[in-house]
Amino acid sequence: MPKIAHVDTERGFSGGEVQVFLLIEGLRRQGWRNVLFSPPGSRVEARARDLGVEHVAVAMRNDLDVAAIVAMQRGFRATGAALAHLHTGRATWLGGWAARFAGVPALTTRRMDREVRNGLRTKLIYGTLTRRAVAISPAVADCLRHGGVHGSRVRTIWSAIDPEALRPRRTREETRRDLGARPDQVVLISIGTLVPRKGLDVLMDALATLPDRGTWGAWLAGDGAERENLERRATELGVASNVRFLGRRDDVADLLAACDVVAMPSRREGLGVAALEAMAAGRAIVASNVGGLGQAVLHERTGLLVPPGDARALAAALRSLIEDRSRRERLGAAGPARIAEGFLASQMVEAYAQLYREVLAEVAR
Repeated sequence: MPKIAHVDTERGFSGGEVQVFLLIEGLRRQGWRNVLFSPPGSRVEARARDLGVEHVAVAMRNDLDVAAIVAMQRGFRATGAALAHLHTGRATWLGGWAARFAGVPALTTRRMDREVRNGLRTKLIYGTLTRRAVAISPAVADCLRHGGVHGSRVRTIWSAIDPEALRPRRTREETRRDLGARPDQVVLISIGTLVPRKGLDVLMDALATLPDRGTWGAWLAGDGAERENLERRATELGVASNVRFLGRRDDVADLLAACDVVAMPSRREGLGVAALEAMAAGRAIVASNVGGLGQAVLHERTGLLVPPGDARALAAALRSLIEDRSRRERLGAAGPARIAEGFLASQMVEAYAQLYREVLAEVAR
């Protein structure tokens, strides 16, 4: 089978990197060979080592890092890569040039729903350096087309999850007890990096208006630059005793089993893997109606959608699920069926494998 060179420039590890390794593992099971290029000392490199994935360390410091382009060009040739799959914005720019100089076809995956500017760089990336642009949701695909990317080069392949990886290792009762939640308390949870685009300041404002504070608690699982500001805001709003900042966690399955409602008040979101995880775990979601998040979560079927930045609407949705157990259980129960409609890791892997074959056949003609 051909070898795919994957390029990821992130030093940390978030939802995009989860997708990269889901894809690599799935491709490996199909017989595809893979090599992963990422910065030395990154969490991506450590994960590749743990999983036995072939890895090449390349420092990709900025978009002008010519040395990185040269190193990847040589690396693509030395490893026998037949195609380069570029997983981040910087990877697309640097890896795109490296692939072109190495004579290797490339495609890119875009995960953000930010505006794509119709300019020279966009034309170079999507018209010259890559043969296909994969959007992780229809909303992201729209951003690409509105930015001038020709529709024939755009594909939509939803991000995905492996439900088997979401089997809890501990009981709901054990996790709740350890985190100080009473058996009768409704637990709201947000899972993700604490950054402004996640809208967690809006969540704090919404929580401050919820009545009966003895009936609910909120957990924020994740870390990031906004943590200190959010902790201060919780104190100023008088909800600090109801909110627990859990930091970065590796037990997402246990947390989902222990909670009752997942809150995703994002200002922007290409999709939001946490929403897929919540649906697979059978948890009701309250989410902003933005980007692919508002397309994956179905209003009144798997969750409730509210306008981004609207603390009042967010509070009303949360309150309705806190007060109505049957409603939140009905919404949560519909989640696994929604995941089966196109969000399974096996479905994502097969879609990428088909796209690889399409590009490779096109090059061979």
